This record gives sequence, structure tokens and C-alpha cells, in this order.
Amino acid sequence: MVFLLALLGTFCWGLAPLFGKLGLAQTNPLTALALRTFYTGVVLAGWFGFTGGIAEFRLLPPKIYLFIAFEALLATILGDLAYFSALKIGNLNDVTMIMSTSPMVTLVLSHFFLGEQIYAYQVVGILLIVAGLVLVGLQPKF
Repeated sequence: MVFLLALLGTFCWGLAPLFGKLGLAQTNPLTALALRTFYTGVVLAGWFGFTGGIAEFRLLPPKIYLFIAFEALLATILGDLAYFSALKIGNLNDVTMIMSTSPMVTLVLSHFFLGEQIYAYQVVGILLIVAGLVLVGLQPKF
């Protein structure tokens, strides 16, 4: 099940930038991000209300609110704004390739801040990501 969910997420993340690039053609990144966040909020609020998840808010310890706030600031606001800005002015393929290196950053930071172990196969994966970026960075000389 984990594999299928991750595969679905990968497909969605692979398809979404195409619509993002098209949507950014006639607006600025901040406006597009606000609009996307609004749509997301409406869908999540409806889904959350329909499933009765609102009651869970009262059960959460305060530190959970803080952790999720930092995650929202870094990923949803700063990260997505940088992504939308790069997507608007850059080549779609280059931007998404560079953005796909985020697991490399997570791997290293999770080791130093959370004490998670790094395995040899993960280091090989990082090296392949870096090699891929080098290949993307090469300009064809035709």
C-alpha cells in the first residue's frame, strides 16, 4: 500500500507542474500560490468537516501546532513560492529536476537533527541524483 500511495503522489507531483507552468503564464507567482492555497484550503476544509476530523484539533498537544506551522512556512509558503517563481521564469524540466533533489536535503538533515541512520543504498541514490543534475546542467552543442 505504501508503494502505491507513493507512486500516486509521484504521478501527481509529476503532472502538477505542467498545470502550474500554464497557470503562471498570465499571473505572478505570489498570486498563483495564493490561489492554489485557497483551492487547497476549500477542498481540505470540506473533506475535514465531512469526515469529522475537526474534533481531533482539541486532542493535539501544542508542540504539534508549532511543528506543523514551521513545516507550512518552509514547504507551503517559502518553498512553493520559490518553486512557482522558478517555474514562471525557468524551463519546466530544469526546475522540476532541481526540485527533485529535496530528498537529498532531507536525508542529510534528518541524520544530523533527528539522528536517523544513512544507509549505503541511500548514498548511492544521492550520487545518482547529483549525476542526473550534472547531466541536466550540460548544454547540448548541436
